Amino acid sequence: MISTQKLENLVKKIPLVLTPMLWLFVSATLLSLNGCATKDYIKTADAAETAEGISNSNAENQNGVKADFIYKYLVGEIAGQRGDIGMSGAIFYELAKTERDSRLAERAAKISAYANIPKLAVPAIKLWAELDPTSTEAQQAVIEMLVATGKLHETEPYLAKLLSNTETGANGFLYINGLLVRSPDKAGALRLVQSLAEPYPELAEARFAIAQAAWAANQDNIALDALNKAETLHPGWNIAALLKGQVLFRKSPQAAIDFYREFLSAHPDANEVRINLAKLLVSQKQYDAAKKEYPLILERAQNGPAKISADITAIIGLLSYQSADYVAAENYFKQALTLNFTDTDQVHLYLGQTAEKQHHDEAAISWYAKVLAGPRYLEAKINLANVIARTQSVDNAIELLDAVDDLNAEQQIIVIQSQAALLTKAKRNEDAFELLGNAVKNLPGTPDLVYDYALAAERVKKFDLMESELRKIIAIKPDFAAAYNALGYSFADRNIRLNEAIKLIEKALAISPNDHYMLDSLGWAYYRKGNLDKALNYLQQAYNANPDPEIAAHLGEVLWQKGQHDAARKIWNEALSAHPDNEVLISTTNKFKS
Repeated sequence: MISTQKLENLVKKIPLVLTPMLWLFVSATLLSLNGCATKDYIKTADAAETAEGISNSNAENQNGVKADFIYKYLVGEIAGQRGDIGMSGAIFYELAKTERDSRLAERAAKISAYANIPKLAVPAIKLWAELDPTSTEAQQAVIEMLVATGKLHETEPYLAKLLSNTETGANGFLYINGLLVRSPDKAGALRLVQSLAEPYPELAEARFAIAQAAWAANQDNIALDALNKAETLHPGWNIAALLKGQVLFRKSPQAAIDFYREFLSAHPDANEVRINLAKLLVSQKQYDAAKKEYPLILERAQNGPAKISADITAIIGLLSYQSADYVAAENYFKQALTLNFTDTDQVHLYLGQTAEKQHHDEAAISWYAKVLAGPRYLEAKINLANVIARTQSVDNAIELLDAVDDLNAEQQIIVIQSQAALLTKAKRNEDAFELLGNAVKNLPGTPDLVYDYALAAERVKKFDLMESELRKIIAIKPDFAAAYNALGYSFADRNIRLNEAIKLIEKALAISPNDHYMLDSLGWAYYRKGNLDKALNYLQQAYNANPDPEIAAHLGEVLWQKGQHDAARKIWNEALSAHPDNEVLISTTNKFKS
């Protein structure tokens, strides 16, 4: 079943700022370093004729030199056709150095980039840019190569040259935005952009580039100053407004909302800004305010291309779903279908989810059944299996998933995990443990499956097996934060090896900072140690991030033990209102009834 979190993640794909914007630049002609050559390019049918042309262009075209050149050129062609792309690229690179011909350097660069041979691609791309200094494509290629290899400081002369071109200068700053986002050196990227922008004080795109680099480097004041200057130079610029809202959001969500409202009062047709305002309002649970924006968004979308209108209608459906307005969500999703929304299978999934929320199980089954074979098919079957398990039986649901054919290894794992989850939900822990045990034997070396198997082992009280499997994952994948957290929480929950539990959970948090489940685990471990103040600190952080019922149970228990009984009851009552069937919450509240 599509979880609410998944739908929230889908809505998050509506960007708060529309970057990168390579589509604004000359990137239609730019071939990326990962795939800028193709097999068709390597296999040139008229190789001899091409070689002849390059050889004839050489000033020292002696017969012996010419024959030697053509021979090497053809060897390079044949090597490429036979699959020895590395040799082919090396031959063309050597020929390019000898002949000083940019066409050969370009060929060597593209072949080595296609073959992913950095040791050859780097010098070949540099040579291409050197031999063809007027080629925008060559200059871009060398810039991207330097960024990809971490040589940020070496890009400045190439970028400065690109920006000096009167035809591409302004859009060049927008190209830089998309390029430097890949660099891990955010502070260095900001310094580079500031230096490049210095000769262009009256160019709004230059101010915007500084703002985006500053925002990425957590320098919000610099970002806001640059955005204010961009607004002066280019009033009503939607892209700059979107970024300013994003920067302000980090300071205060309400500040971002207020800014968007102010901007829209002056520029009411800025639909992208209005969409982001609606998204922000939903994220802050200001559902009524968000709902007032929907008709305005749709009205303006209807004046644009049909595809945009359909996309925006689907987005409004998602926002309505997040607002728990399921009737409206259903209507918007159906409207998106009538507007010929491209991904109909995705909308059918949304409609199934929305029907489930309204307890219209037959309708949900019908919608999921409409999803055809393709990228959404397995997701639809898993959603359908959840409905079947709830309305018929878990065995029928498992049979449904067993019947899904033509699965790759990754999809097989997803099916097994889904079946195990169905069994666990039905309290058939032994069956889930057996299923996952067989899966781990048949699909060894799969950390996600081993993790699920370890948790299944814990549920059937096989604690030694759980620990050994989790430690196995940690050895195979040292950055698997959930494995550290699961082991640490198990120790804390059983009130054993508490010092080790804290170290394990702290390791998990170092890998995945601010994860609310891990903060809950750490708070619970400190509670078991008797450190109520530290426990309360971490549990309050976890609850603020996500009012999960089990986190509420833990937080309430610590508050109770600190003598704050009214606060504990308030937390528990709020959680019970939203999750009346949660066993951990019910057990905890029963324990402290008075």
